Amino acid sequence: MSLSLKDAVLCSVFAVALPVGQMLFKMAAIANARLNGPIILRLLKNLPLMSAFAWYGITALFWFYVLTRVPLSTAYAFSMVGSALVPIMAWALFKESLNGQMAVGFVIILVGLVIVARARPA
Repeated sequence: MSLSLKDAVLCSVFAVALPVGQMLFKMAAIANARLNGPIILRLLKNLPLMSAFAWYGITALFWFYVLTRVPLSTAYAFSMVGSALVPIMAWALFKESLNGQMAVGFVIILVGLVIVARARPA
């Protein structure tokens, strides 16, 4: 029995949620450079950082829900796609560089995800 459509969608949403959190942390790092004062005050005034923490809290609860439905080995394969999306989102939002090796790596991750998602449990 392969992954149901609902479970594949849940895993995919989680996979996209991870890089969104990373983008919030990058925004927080940029905002931190513009803030003055002691580090504790800068952290407390850094809205993107607070947003990133909140996002990861919500994402952790969502991950818990996903794991009640999907085997960890399968769900985690989807999270690897999220890791591959980070460079693409960084390029789109922050104009960070990409190269051909990253593209090849991303394709390999996608092929691996398809293999894992179609696997039958033992």
